[in-house]
Amino acid sequence: MRRTHAAGLGWRAGLAVVLLALVLPAGAQRLDDRDALRISQAAVGRALGSYTLTDANGERFTLEQLRGRPAVLSLVYTSCYYVCSGLTLHLRDAVKIARDTLGEDSFSVVTVGFDTPNDTPDRMRAYARERGISVPGWRFASADADTMARLVRDVGFTYFPSPKGFDHVTQTTIIGADGRIMLQVYGADFATPQLVEPLKKLVWGGNLDRTTLDGLLNSVKLFCTIYDPASGRYRFDYSLIVEIVTGALALGIAAAGILAALRNVR
Repeated sequence: MRRTHAAGLGWRAGLAVVLLALVLPAGAQRLDDRDALRISQAAVGRALGSYTLTDANGERFTLEQLRGRPAVLSLVYTSCYYVCSGLTLHLRDAVKIARDTLGEDSFSVVTVGFDTPNDTPDRMRAYARERGISVPGWRFASADADTMARLVRDVGFTYFPSPKGFDHVTQTTIIGADGRIMLQVYGADFATPQLVEPLKKLVWGGNLDRTTLDGLLNSVKLFCTIYDPASGRYRFDYSLIVEIVTGALALGIAAAGILAALRNVR
C-alpha cells in the first residue's frame, strides 16, 4: 500500500513538472524573493527623476509636480484581481486613516499600472471605480514603456511575465517631500502603522523647531498621536501631556526645595 501511494505521489509530481515546463516559456525568468528585496532596498534614499504620466482623466503630470509634500506610490497591473486588487483596497483603508490623522492635503497618492500595453487611462479609471476610490490627491496613472522602464528601475520594483500575468514584488513606496525614496512597505495587507508612522514623521517631523508655534505644535502632535489597535485608528493621547506636565511640576518643586535648603544653609 505504501509503495503504491509513493508511486502515485511520484507520478503526480512528475506530471506537475511536465505541465509547468509546458506552460512556462523557454528561458522565462522567475521572481527571486531575495533579489527582489535587495533591489527594492537599494532604491531607498534614491532621488526620483522626471517621469511623465497620464492620469485616469487623460491629464499629463510628472512626479516632480508632487514635490513639496510626501507621496505614496503603488505599482499594480489592472488584470490582477487578487494581489494587486487586495493591495489597493487595503491601501484605500490605510490612506483614509492616514488622512484622518494627518490632514486631507498632507500627502499625495499615485497608483501606476505597469502593464503598459493594457493599463491605459481608461483601464486605470475603471480599476479605481471598481474599488470605490474617488479621493482628492490620489491619481491612477499610466505611462509609455520607456518611462515605465525607468520608473520601475528607480523605484526598485521587480516583475516578470508569468502564466498568470506577472510575478512581482508587492511593495508600497513612501517618497519624501524632496522626491527621495524614504521607505518600502511590503505585502498586500501591511499593518496600518507601517504606512502612517513614516508619513507622520515626514509631515510633522519636518518642522520640530520649538522656537516657533508651528514647530511646537508639530512636536506635540508627533509624540502624542498614537495608534489604537482596538479601534484601528489614531488618537491624541492626552495622558502623555499630563505625564509631562506632572513630571515638570515635580522637578520644579524639587528644584525649589533644593534652592530653599541652600538658602537656609547660608
